[in-house]
Amino acid sequence: MEPVAGHEVRGRLPEGLADAVRATAADIAALLRAAPGTGRPVPRSQWTVGEAAAHLAQANQLMAEVAAGRPRDHGDGTPQGLAAANERALAAFGERAGEPLAAMIEAQTDAFLDAVAAHPVDETLKTPMGPMNRAVLGSYLLTHMLGHGYDLARALGRPHMVDRPRAGLTLPFFVEAMPRVTDAAATAGLTARYAVRLWGGGRFGVTFTDGAVTVGHRPPERPDCTISIEPVTFLLMALGRIAPAGAMARGRVLAWGRKPWIGPRFPEYFTAP
Repeated sequence: MEPVAGHEVRGRLPEGLADAVRATAADIAALLRAAPGTGRPVPRSQWTVGEAAAHLAQANQLMAEVAAGRPRDHGDGTPQGLAAANERALAAFGERAGEPLAAMIEAQTDAFLDAVAAHPVDETLKTPMGPMNRAVLGSYLLTHMLGHGYDLARALGRPHMVDRPRAGLTLPFFVEAMPRVTDAAATAGLTARYAVRLWGGGRFGVTFTDGAVTVGHRPPERPDCTISIEPVTFLLMALGRIAPAGAMARGRVLAWGRKPWIGPRFPEYFTAP
């Protein structure tokens, strides 16, 4: 990844995050500029390439404004509420051409990094996925761009930009967001402790107590099940881009512990944000 130039963000965000955010925006912009058109459908989506790119441009602007201390109301924090808000915003925004959307995505990414450089990183902000500081918001921005960047690459038949280092940098966002996307019906009455470890580093814990969920960066001391997962697989599975069964069949996900049989159930407890 190229270093971030012109932004005093080094040391303010987790190592590599600013570079990953800027590089991902540049990769998405390159996809759009090279695309023969933006009318192709995005796999497993109701959007076209142009609509997905327009959504990215809008979302990057929203996050840049939030990072600058200007909160924006956008849905109710649930996956369903966010989806409805996204559709309303998209209907009110007519741009679908690749070049202007590419420029907007990059410009709003720069605006986000400028805002991080100008404000306290640890300040708590109101975001579409609940309160978080600017470092976690940067992880949220990266996660969002990687998910839709993956979609755009698939739609255009090009290599995607999701790699292990970038996937690992999404963990702070997921730790914050997972309680908000827990499926209450699926976890009703559930008591279980999970340790999740990403290959090469990165870990977190999820504890269910009679259906109530707690997520933290430290795994529980005596987990019922430990899940070991390849980082790109983790990200794409968490975002609903790939099916758990296929990843498990390819050996990308392993589970062990006192109750290893509860490992395959883990993805069912969450709705992709």
